[in-house]
Amino acid sequence: MEKSIGIIGGGSWATALAKILTDNGHRINWWIRSEDTIRHMQLRHHNKHYLTSVYFDTNLLELSSDLEYIVGASDELVLSVPSAFLEDALRELPENAFDNKHVISAIKGLVPSTNSLINEYLATRFNVSLDRYFTITGPCHAEEVANEKLSYLTFSGLMPERTQAIADKFTNSNLQTIVNTDVIGVQLAAVLKNIYALGAGIAHGLEYGDNFLSVFITNCFREMQLFLEQYEERKAAEEGAISAVHNYSASAYLGDLLVTCYSLHSRNRTFGNMIGKGYSVKAAQLELNMIAEGYYAAKCLHEMNREIGVYMPVAQAVYAILWQQLHPTEAFMALEKGFI
Repeated sequence: MEKSIGIIGGGSWATALAKILTDNGHRINWWIRSEDTIRHMQLRHHNKHYLTSVYFDTNLLELSSDLEYIVGASDELVLSVPSAFLEDALRELPENAFDNKHVISAIKGLVPSTNSLINEYLATRFNVSLDRYFTITGPCHAEEVANEKLSYLTFSGLMPERTQAIADKFTNSNLQTIVNTDVIGVQLAAVLKNIYALGAGIAHGLEYGDNFLSVFITNCFREMQLFLEQYEERKAAEEGAISAVHNYSASAYLGDLLVTCYSLHSRNRTFGNMIGKGYSVKAAQLELNMIAEGYYAAKCLHEMNREIGVYMPVAQAVYAILWQQLHPTEAFMALEKGFI
């Protein structure tokens, strides 16, 4: 089989990315866990569980539930499974599975068992060096990609030319791409925006209005920027380097935060809205029937920040609501008094 791009994951974002690539004429190797879903796609040409209106030219798809086969057949691999399930999905792969391959993470979360970034997990488990690791971040909802609404993606990697070459495979009239080198920062921003979107949903469920929400998101952005700056400074000090300066008002940071907090497509906002209306975490998870990355991220970030020590009242409030059973009303009344 001809070497090509591989996608690992069968959810809505994986389906959207597959659509982008095949619309651009690229043949892809696609790992989907469910044999039933694979048979349905081969027969009906669409994913019966996610983005069901998206139809594929199956001549461009090599579908398989054999992960090692898909990985071996691909030079570039896009990871698009929920972070909470990444370890389980890759568990059976040998340590050298990703040797000499470029790994592109479309995951917006941390690995819960170690509170680690995706690149840190891949380096430990599969010896993937940072120069072979790239990320895809938003703002970009899968539903709008499926409907061919103009969207923007940021591709991050240490090697600008290689990163640009990857980004070019996704670029078309409906999808513009941006390239930067802040591989670590964009991942952390994606983690944080999901936590804050959960908080925005909780605020909506508690019947706060747009005026409050604008102040809430402003404070979230300030909190995000402070965390990213202090994380960068800490890492630079550990490595004996100079801390880099990044534009946190760019779309991969502020833009993704805004769309995830405001959009009705946002599963994190939807999940938070149910919590604000009085659903238990378990009931909200069952109702949503999709993974809200912010739920797991809130706990991971709380534990990560024990070492960094950034003052993060919003992220802490979301964590306390979801993981310590603090009543949302009580948490938000405390936040009200500290916003500027």
